[in-house]
Amino acid sequence: MRSVTYSMSVSLDGYIVGPDGGFDWAMPDKEVFRFWIDEIRDVGVHLMGRRLYETMLYWETADQDPSLGEAELEWIALWNPLPKVVFSTTLSAVQGNARLASGSVAEEIARLRAEPGEGEIAIGGATLAAEAAASGLIDEYRTMVYPVLVGGGIPYFPRHERRVDLELVETRTFNSKVVYLRHRVTR
Repeated sequence: MRSVTYSMSVSLDGYIVGPDGGFDWAMPDKEVFRFWIDEIRDVGVHLMGRRLYETMLYWETADQDPSLGEAELEWIALWNPLPKVVFSTTLSAVQGNARLASGSVAEEIARLRAEPGEGEIAIGGATLAAEAAASGLIDEYRTMVYPVLVGGGIPYFPRHERRVDLELVETRTFNSKVVYLRHRVTR
């Protein structure tokens, strides 16, 4: 069965964006960006909410920027053809290799797991991940912890979630002092 992963950058105090909606503190350096490139290779489909979708729209046309380096072009070559499912109540259309979800995140994950397909089902966005977590659908939590306290904003982990036992399966510290933590849900 395809695993469901939730992976995002997070401040040390647990937020994916700060109280002002900003996440400039989470811009990856070359080493962290290379890690994300390698990680996306294992993804078969990416589920995301509207805000993340709108943020990632940049990559749909970024290849037209002559100043991009090899790493950015490699990311584009992997990201743009990747199937994406966008959950939104306000969007009526999406671009690129994306489609609007027609049901709940639980229904979408069940459908994707029932279909033939390879690669992980990745979730991006705290709100969407909270819905999947409430249904017990997340298999792994992958956090890229940045050494910054932002003091509030959108939390990585939902505050109303039930207890979930985790097993630490991987760690990595980058030269920038960013720490990657990969936890598998124990069932």
